[in-house]
Amino acid sequence: MAYQSDIAAMSGSIMKSSSGLLAAAITLAACQTVATEYDKPARITDPDEGSRAALQQSVNAALNTEVVLANDALTNSSQLFVERVVPTSMEGSPAGGRTMEMPFEFRLVINGDDCVLIDQRDDSRHVLQDTNCIAED
Repeated sequence: MAYQSDIAAMSGSIMKSSSGLLAAAITLAACQTVATEYDKPARITDPDEGSRAALQQSVNAALNTEVVLANDALTNSSQLFVERVVPTSMEGSPAGGRTMEMPFEFRLVINGDDCVLIDQRDDSRHVLQDTNCIAED
């Protein structure tokens, strides 16, 4: 019988520890939540090596691959579309036929002082370091 009561005592302390960890995780997540109602469509101003690198790293991480972006990406619009590179045959036509896949879409917003890149597939948010942006008109 003593063996069973020891197990019950241990499982009770494990449950208390687990619920404490869960409460801490929820609190931490709530602190990191950004008020999205303050998002305003934005575009990058004064792009430089740092801002281009931040954008490149965020898009690469979101798509889990290396992409090629134009130097003026997100400077004229808050939307960024990234298409897959389609392999071509020796004649120059698409090797697999016509591609019907939709491009990946990202949106740039300003929230407070942060320039935030949003992946439209899952609404994941990537704060762009070393980047200046202004709200679109």
